[in-house]
Amino acid sequence: MGKRHRTLSFLVCILLVTVFFGCASTPTREGTGEYVDDSAITTKVKAAIFNDPSLKVFQINVETFKGAVQLSGFVDSAQSVKKAGEVARGVGGVKSVKNNLIVK
Repeated sequence: MGKRHRTLSFLVCILLVTVFFGCASTPTREGTGEYVDDSAITTKVKAAIFNDPSLKVFQINVETFKGAVQLSGFVDSAQSVKKAGEVARGVGGVKSVKNNLIVK
């Protein structure tokens, strides 16, 4: 009975370690919590862009990875490129903004 209990405890520990490392982040992959945070940041940035009347949200794509926001797509003017970057930087949780918007 004692040996069975130790074996079961060992297997539970292995399972917990596996689950912990399975959810951990790496330089190229987000952890579970980071993915949820990045999804929330993306949603907030999209909402902020949508609420700005000078920007067209359907022309701007937003992606977030570990708090770094990337803006891509086409806009009508250089002012729109600048404004979209400013709006994204103003959102809580954004660590940096890579503005790849192109004026068409």
